[in-house]
Amino acid sequence: MNKVDHIGIAVKSLEETLPFYTNVLGLTCLAIEIVPTENVRVAFLDANNVKIELMEATSPNSPIAKYVDKRGEGIHHIAFNVTSIESRIHELKEKGIRMLNEVPKQGAGDAMVAFMHPKSGHGVLYELCEKPLEEENSD
Repeated sequence: MNKVDHIGIAVKSLEETLPFYTNVLGLTCLAIEIVPTENVRVAFLDANNVKIELMEATSPNSPIAKYVDKRGEGIHHIAFNVTSIESRIHELKEKGIRMLNEVPKQGAGDAMVAFMHPKSGHGVLYELCEKPLEEENSD
């Protein structure tokens, strides 16, 4: 793992939550986008050494909607920046890690992502995140 890329936080509403992060904490909102593959709308915030990703469900069938219904708002996952995501998935599987995604899928910001099963992460959901080369170099 190269570094922590972002911390994902599940929220009920970006409109209600975003002012806390921007007005109270003073973080800068970098981008808001919809990720159709996950049925979420995300806002990325700059917290200097790491980004914060606020995630709002766009459908009741979204994993985030189910998460918020079951656990409430809060930290959802920690994402690690990786290179060669396919190789990292293979390496983790060889070490006995159970993956939720054995094949990377499209995530926010044109990144390819895959999640480890939280049971393999001692109760924490970890995301592998491979960003396009030009964005990795700008971080």
